[in-house]
Amino acid sequence: MPIERPSDASLVIGVAASTAERVHLARLLGGADALLLVSNADQARAFLELTGVTVAPTAAVDVPAVPTVAAAAERRMQAVREPEPVAELRLDVDRRVVRWKDREMPLTRLEHDFLHCLVAEPGRVWTYQRLHHAVWGNEHLGHGSHIHSVVKRLRQKLANLGATVTIHAVRGVGFHLLPTT
Repeated sequence: MPIERPSDASLVIGVAASTAERVHLARLLGGADALLLVSNADQARAFLELTGVTVAPTAAVDVPAVPTVAAAAERRMQAVREPEPVAELRLDVDRRVVRWKDREMPLTRLEHDFLHCLVAEPGRVWTYQRLHHAVWGNEHLGHGSHIHSVVKRLRQKLANLGATVTIHAVRGVGFHLLPTT
């Protein structure tokens, strides 16, 4: 059965090594007609070949187009106002540090990826399952003590920075980032 491809639809393939980077790309490129996020070029190539597209082994991704689309999506996201003082909290993705005003604190990979989810959409409640998938990359929840351990460490680091935001638990559902009361 041939694959029907609408002429006006486009497929965006995002390649990012870490789960947090893929989550970030999903937010930036969420307006695409179709979006495929993979961890390496071989996965993208395998997908394309499954759909009948022949890709040469040396084919390269059109790098200049991606930042343009990502920059436009980033501007749209910044147009939505974040609740104060949550907007003052900054996450340096490259260095894995969280910044509050003029102070910063290093984060572990798990802390960074977890906080990245919460900072990207302040106030939104992230379920245990979605956080687990975004941070640990699988569906296993177990008893959840590893999630609570990361939350405890992050709350302490935010308090040490003097931040007026914290991670609030929504009993039986998940977590979200809100101003401290």
